[in-house]
Amino acid sequence: MFTDVRSKKVIFVAPCLLNQNSISDGTAVYPAAFEELICTLMAWGVGIVQLPCPELCCLGLDRGDPQGAQRDVVVENTRIRAAMQEDGPDRRLELLVDYTMLQIEEYRRHGFRVLGILGANRSPCCGVETTSQEGREVRGEGVFMEKLHIRLRKNGWEDIPMTGLKASDDLEEKLAFLLW
Repeated sequence: MFTDVRSKKVIFVAPCLLNQNSISDGTAVYPAAFEELICTLMAWGVGIVQLPCPELCCLGLDRGDPQGAQRDVVVENTRIRAAMQEDGPDRRLELLVDYTMLQIEEYRRHGFRVLGILGANRSPCCGVETTSQEGREVRGEGVFMEKLHIRLRKNGWEDIPMTGLKASDDLEEKLAFLLW
């Protein structure tokens, strides 16, 4: 099965890196997507799996406050993080983790290499090394990545590395951690 030309290598990527239209108001740094990331992964023959956008799925495109862009990014991200931890969004967040785990399991079951999970640092949901809390960027995981990380460990899949990316990061350095 799957003996065609596909690479059988995939990476799971935070939605805002692939679609800046899904990101919270006032935080986009590209008109559409992080093009350099996409082109690099394609050149390396790596399939891109877009993670679900927890904030969009749980709070809506305006993140529950159409005035969010009027606040400093980390202040707004802190508000979003708190909203994501409320009962309703938190339950939906668990469903998104379930959905992601199902995809990872399917790829692995069929012999694909899941090279890693690439989050968006500073994000209240998809940050890996940093997130927003208490009105500032702090070390730690966003609420979605934290739940996903726990579930990966529970399934014994610690071999799937996770890292976060910001537009100001050295892309090749960040991807080398995942791919080599």
